[in-house]
Amino acid sequence: MNIHPIRTQRDYKAALKQLSAFFNDEPAPGTEEGDRFEILTLLVEAYEAKHFAIAAPDPVEAIRFRMEQGGLTVKDLVPSIGQPNRVYEVLNRKRGLTLDMIRNLHRNLGIPAESLIGP
Repeated sequence: MNIHPIRTQRDYKAALKQLSAFFNDEPAPGTEEGDRFEILTLLVEAYEAKHFAIAAPDPVEAIRFRMEQGGLTVKDLVPSIGQPNRVYEVLNRKRGLTLDMIRNLHRNLGIPAESLIGP
């Protein structure tokens, strides 16, 4: 099967080239080609996670994204954060999120808690 770890950019490109042959005709699981496809996919994912990691958004960006995504206004954040002036303070980075705000934003708006706890 001749598969080896992806250590360099060159190895990465070679693995992607091998994988691209499978995209139009994915092999059946449990076959030799299926195993090769699965192993190469795992190796590429691990390399990408290490070298091309996407940083989580900061808490305010996560809130703004959810607002944009759901067409929400400051008024919609009042139950989760508090009075409108408090919402504006959070959105303008004048006030940090409290633990209760984080819990409420997660519960009420479905914002991942990990995004709200960020830097």
